[in-house]
Amino acid sequence: METLTIHALHDKLVRREISAVELAQKYIARKDAVEPQVQAFLSDNRENALAAAAVVDKKIAAGEDIAAMAGIPGAIKDVICVAGQNTTCGSKMLEHFKAPYNATVIEKLNALDYISLGKTNMDEFAMGSSTENSAYQITHNPWNLDCVPGGSSGGSAAAVAAGSAVWALGSDTGGSIRQPAAYCGVVGLKPTYGLVSRYGLVAYGSSLDQIGPFTTDVTDCAIVLNAIAGHDKKDSTSIPMEKKDYTKALVNDVKGLKIGIPEEFFVEGLDDTCRKALEEAIETYRKLGAEIVPVKLPHMKYGLAAYYIIAPAEASSNLARYDGVGFGFRVDGTDIVDMYRKTRTAGFGPEVRRRIMLGTYVLSSGYYDAYYLRAMKVRTLLKQDFDKALSQCDVLLTPTAPDTAFRIGQHDNDPLAMYLGDVCTVSLNLAGLPGISIPCGYKDGMPIGMQLIGAALGEETLLRVAYTFEQNRTDLRKPLPMGEVEL
Repeated sequence: METLTIHALHDKLVRREISAVELAQKYIARKDAVEPQVQAFLSDNRENALAAAAVVDKKIAAGEDIAAMAGIPGAIKDVICVAGQNTTCGSKMLEHFKAPYNATVIEKLNALDYISLGKTNMDEFAMGSSTENSAYQITHNPWNLDCVPGGSSGGSAAAVAAGSAVWALGSDTGGSIRQPAAYCGVVGLKPTYGLVSRYGLVAYGSSLDQIGPFTTDVTDCAIVLNAIAGHDKKDSTSIPMEKKDYTKALVNDVKGLKIGIPEEFFVEGLDDTCRKALEEAIETYRKLGAEIVPVKLPHMKYGLAAYYIIAPAEASSNLARYDGVGFGFRVDGTDIVDMYRKTRTAGFGPEVRRRIMLGTYVLSSGYYDAYYLRAMKVRTLLKQDFDKALSQCDVLLTPTAPDTAFRIGQHDNDPLAMYLGDVCTVSLNLAGLPGISIPCGYKDGMPIGMQLIGAALGEETLLRVAYTFEQNRTDLRKPLPMGEVEL
């Protein structure tokens, strides 16, 4: 597994043990082999990938230095705009939409000679926790093809877990990077809100959305974060700050650090095997010299309800633009109102329609104060809870999800059960805080995820704590579930 990381493959390229074109060809072959079973990708970008790889080989041949991510095959969630490529958001509404411009993260990656093998599958408009809500296909978990990979960035997580991409980008509105990372046994980071530009990310909940990486280890996570983080004048919510090198935070040491354990996350509903794995992780940190501190988040119990008011409200507003007029899907009607109704009924799937209706309702006259305004007040209280807890410790440790990946179709008729699966993740988005999910054990062969939560712009501490666990729990490392990629 260590040979299939960004940093290991970069060394191979620099030492000319393999060419960038050969590496791209190996991963294209791998993608072709596993994709019929996993269905992680919505598009194929092999021609552009091979052309980009050839550019990297020319630089190496000329003795030029190459960036850490140059020539390393990756994948992009199909909610991020790449100029000239389809950006469907997993929806029929944007089935034939080609992005006219690059997202800022893509511009940053282009400058580093990145390679993408294609756009990955997702829950429609990032609304879902299983990647079953895509208008095109259901993505399967590489650890058990009968199970979901999580969502909404399930395609990106599955691509990395299946070895058909070394790294991938996803987006996280309420857990859509961390939860699929947990289900697929990879590393997933949701950065602080505003650390990574949202320009070119198709909006779901504008005050919640954030782009982040999926990787096989924590070192790669820091490398990708280096590539995509930074201030962007095109994004009014982007944080003005000096660029950092997050790889410098990869120190195998937690002595003297305080790790908070919020009791609200370890309650009824958390699977016993997952609880045991997390307790073992806590003990690992204690043995390594960290101080374990119990903390409380008294308003945590209201987080899920507040999220499912605020996020649909923002979705209702953001998705109003898909009306069959400017771009995208259209169904003609007898008049403009009939056209709107037919277009949106046919273009949006049931989960998107459900959330639009929820959002429209809570924003409507007479209900705004009772629902949306009250949810925003809860959001403030939750942020204050996190601030208080993180003033007592350096990071918080929680489960990423209450259980391991569930079977495809298990929650088809119970959307509430699906929503409850987000209980461990949504509160971070409401508070704008960074969180990382790393593997911490297995249940019946399926990965268990541990979530670490940091203070705003506390990514360096998060990476240090995650890296230390990874380096000291080598017993948790397993080969890729669908076999190694032969280089």
